[in-house]
Amino acid sequence: MLYFLPLVLGFFIAFLAVIPPGLINMTAAKISTQESRNVALSFAVGASIIIFFQTFTAVLFASFINNHEEIVTTLQEIGIFVFSLLSVYFFFIAEKPKKFKTNREVKGKSNRFFLGMLLSTLNLLPIPFYVFASMSLQASGYFSFDKIPVSSFVIGVVLGSFAVFYIYIVAFKKIEKKTEFLMRNINIIIGSVTTFMAVVTLFKLLYK
Repeated sequence: MLYFLPLVLGFFIAFLAVIPPGLINMTAAKISTQESRNVALSFAVGASIIIFFQTFTAVLFASFINNHEEIVTTLQEIGIFVFSLLSVYFFFIAEKPKKFKTNREVKGKSNRFFLGMLLSTLNLLPIPFYVFASMSLQASGYFSFDKIPVSSFVIGVVLGSFAVFYIYIVAFKKIEKKTEFLMRNINIIIGSVTTFMAVVTLFKLLYK
């Protein structure tokens, strides 16, 4: 159970993190509608391979940080400040994202597998996100930095990410209205998450 739980947690954390419309999943949807599902799946596989390495790197970094208490405390203090700023930004400053247009042609006919790898490489946000996620799970007792739990968590993240890409590829037309709802409210959603993170981190510092 200790080894299966990180897989499940990794899957659901990644699923929730990737499900809002973004560059990779919307590009996968465009490729599916303009070319074919198989080509889009090749794109998704390329993106997922990079996510594997990003997540593995993030967990290794989190393991190193976890063994240095002074770094953990400093990062928590910085995290409160950063999360608070992000909350203010998303609640009061950020403009609503523009709607993605799926009728635009995806330019270039280069190998979609490598395009997926490229776009995923350019997206560096998963690394700090999974550093925080793995450290939070470890602090809560649901995860450890041993080899098998780490492997399970990383595989779960990859499967969760790929599951979202697959949904966008095969069912985008059915979920398009729901993605529009997410786009209209994405700032509130992200602001709520960053506020929650700031509060939780503050409580950890005050009551450890």
